[in-house]
Amino acid sequence: MKKVIRVIVGPKGETRVETKGFSGGECRDASRFLEQALGKPANEQLTAEFYQEQPAEQRIQQSQ
Repeated sequence: MKKVIRVIVGPKGETRVETKGFSGGECRDASRFLEQALGKPANEQLTAEFYQEQPAEQRIQQSQ
């Protein structure tokens, strides 16, 4: 599955970061730079993908 990070800007300047195709906490790692640039998040809504296990090969590579 293709990995996508989408930044949505509302009419009043509010922003929302959405990730697709990531599993587990990988989404937070991938979007961290955007969240730091945009400021402190007002809230966080986790998707089902967040609760999926990462494949073993990805977990090993990230821990190095």
